[in-house]
Amino acid sequence: YASSGVGIVTKKGLKPPPQYPAINPVPLNAIKDVFESLSLKINKKELFCSVGVTNGVEIAKQTANAKVGILGGISILGTKGIVKPISASAYINSIDQELNFAKANKYKTIIFTLGNTALKKANEKIKNHQNEFYIIEIGNFIYDGINLSIEKKLSNIQLWLGIAKSVKISQGFKNTHNRFGSIDFTLIEEFIKQDINDCVTIKAIRDKISNKKEFDNEIIQQTKEQLKDWFDIDIGVKIC
Repeated sequence: YASSGVGIVTKKGLKPPPQYPAINPVPLNAIKDVFESLSLKINKKELFCSVGVTNGVEIAKQTANAKVGILGGISILGTKGIVKPISASAYINSIDQELNFAKANKYKTIIFTLGNTALKKANEKIKNHQNEFYIIEIGNFIYDGINLSIEKKLSNIQLWLGIAKSVKISQGFKNTHNRFGSIDFTLIEEFIKQDINDCVTIKAIRDKISNKKEFDNEIIQQTKEQLKDWFDIDIGVKIC
């Protein structure tokens, strides 16, 4: 049973069916195994378990649970029964869950967003097309998120992001977090055929050049070409 802080599934597309607690099969089976063993020890035919999470309702507001129809608390996730203290794995798992939901509910287009500005503009786009587009905040996990989408045969993809992140993808970064490397400004200087002097950000370079639209369009094209090289499909790119 779901106690306070654990959500209830209200829509199809997730591993637990509608009207069940949001507990994935692996942790659910682990709980069942423990209780079956315990019931034998104490000679009880039936035992009941209630799973709750302190402050789960508040924590759930920081997740995508409500968006995919999990109401009243957080999810108890787990796919292998092995816990690794890596936030990247948890984030990718949440992207996977949202993609499963989007596929089950037959959304036509997946919009992956990076950053608050991109998310805001994407939400404005879908105002009157709620059943067509599904937005997922992809973080920095460009390659992983798109690859998961393609594996699930959700290949109608758009990527909405800032110009700097787009430049990083065009330069071959599969993850756009700074710890994976920085933009090569020498390549940008060669590309725009202009001395960028002390410019240390893409925004500063963009502010300096005269034809911003041409610059944006070329970066978009380079980004699309890199994505095509990785995934062999055409992916829409929008600079926000």
